[in-house]
Amino acid sequence: MMNKMIVGNLVHRPIRSLISIVAVALEVALILLIAGLSYGIMNDSRNRTAGIGADVIVQPPGATNLAGISGAPVPIKVADILRNLPHVKVVSPVIWQLSAAGALEVIDGIDLPSFEALGGPFQYLRGGPFQGPDDILVDDYIARQKHVKVGDTMEVLNHNFRVAGIVENGRGARKFLPLASLQDLLGAKDKASVFYVKLDDPADAGAVVNEVKSQPGMEKYSVQSTEEYLSMMTPSHLPGFRPFIGVVIGVSVIIGFLVIFQSMYAAVMERTREIGILKAIGASKFYIVSAILRETGLLAALGIVLGIGFSFAASWAIRHRFPLVQVVVTSDWVLRSMLVAVLGAVAGALYPAFKAAGKDPIEALAYE
Repeated sequence: MMNKMIVGNLVHRPIRSLISIVAVALEVALILLIAGLSYGIMNDSRNRTAGIGADVIVQPPGATNLAGISGAPVPIKVADILRNLPHVKVVSPVIWQLSAAGALEVIDGIDLPSFEALGGPFQYLRGGPFQGPDDILVDDYIARQKHVKVGDTMEVLNHNFRVAGIVENGRGARKFLPLASLQDLLGAKDKASVFYVKLDDPADAGAVVNEVKSQPGMEKYSVQSTEEYLSMMTPSHLPGFRPFIGVVIGVSVIIGFLVIFQSMYAAVMERTREIGILKAIGASKFYIVSAILRETGLLAALGIVLGIGFSFAASWAIRHRFPLVQVVVTSDWVLRSMLVAVLGAVAGALYPAFKAAGKDPIEALAYE
């Protein structure tokens, strides 16, 4: 009986019910998409770093785990020091260069032979290796998004390059220039940002890290095994991520709370006579509160379903329209968003529910 009354109340006021459902859906979708974008971008960068094939990563003092921030601050001759250490098989110097032309991206300047020695040759989908200093390699995501073909001209850092090859994604950056060419463009001759080190046995990574740090002049270098480096590439280690997510969740809760509060409060005021009749025939305060909260729960449930569905549809559309942007909607964040939505909705309905339960039945029956 109560359930029929609740459904009838929602159907009787379809516009207000729809607004409440959409507000909860917006609350859920906002949380899922913001968290999904943050996790997607970080996971994508992490997977591409793992795909390089290095066992140890050596960066200059003060470097961060954010690729592209370092520039080219140290002499490339550091590679010679690393090559002479025990267990070191390959050392590949790389320049990370952040570019904000059109889109924020990192360009890698690589020494092709040593870079390919880390994790194997590039998988060329079309074209082939660099043929000259003005050649560029791009991955298949860039080729698809930018509609790039082998032989096309691409402007990078205010310089025109010929697309020599299109490679399978997952090996560091999405655009690769010859190391010497990027050094010339940056005025960083014989400099590098990072040194990727391949060992004869990955199990020796800890010993090699200590050996590098014991070299004169390299005591303050950032030296990490790739496993340790990747463990730091999580949203929780991203500067400002936790406060950002906290603000998003806070705004979402406020949206849900205010809309549910307004909807339930208006519903209680409109149903004053109905509540009076229920109390006159013996309905308890618990019954009245339960009815209001059940109605709120149904609105929240419908909003959650709509919000989750919209989030998955939006993430698919984003990936389809912008292949470089990764959105990861995880089950734990789905559960978190559901919990936040339910708490916000219940909090918004509590005052109206108790106000309804506290009405005097005689006054309620006389209400016009």
